[in-house]
Amino acid sequence: MNHPLHVGVLALQGDVREHLEALLRLGVDAVPVRRPAEIAAADGLIIPGGESTTMIKLARNFDLLDPLRDRIAAGLPTFGTCAGMILLADRIIDGTADQTTLGGLDITVRRNAFGRQTDSFETDLALTGLDTPVHAVFIRAPWVESVGPAVEVLGRVPDRADLGPAAGRIVAVRQGALMATSFHPEVGADGRVHELFLDLIRTR
Repeated sequence: MNHPLHVGVLALQGDVREHLEALLRLGVDAVPVRRPAEIAAADGLIIPGGESTTMIKLARNFDLLDPLRDRIAAGLPTFGTCAGMILLADRIIDGTADQTTLGGLDITVRRNAFGRQTDSFETDLALTGLDTPVHAVFIRAPWVESVGPAVEVLGRVPDRADLGPAAGRIVAVRQGALMATSFHPEVGADGRVHELFLDLIRTR
């Protein structure tokens, strides 16, 4: 890829500004995405944290569902964080009765697995591709219950007794051009997780 990276952030709801700022700090041409033409122009796409049911309803209202699904299926590098992980998952546990996803990741996620917003927590975790642990912030986050054979597990919550049912849970995955984390890498100034995604774009 010879031109500067042009990365979109799905701008329907959620942590859009924080992701845009993280990308801009890394020298990327980062733009909010609200229209099919903007999806078509992107070299990569971030689906931010927010409220997954609200985001999918807005995507339907803005006629973005099919363009998103088509480009993801065609190999658009896409990074989902928190609610974005839910939207990329093929299967959801504890979703609403009518909840749908964009799909693409052969994973089963448990929605709001870490509890309510007051149960949110932070921890350091090792992530494949990074030399030192990343400080991960989980806010009403999902976790991954199971993965298909083509999915690479990039990170798990430390397997410590004090972390209760979250201990050892899968919270970062990659499959082909798709990547997802349960936590919010846009919180804080550590841009290494976003850089992992940019590397994924560059190698396509």
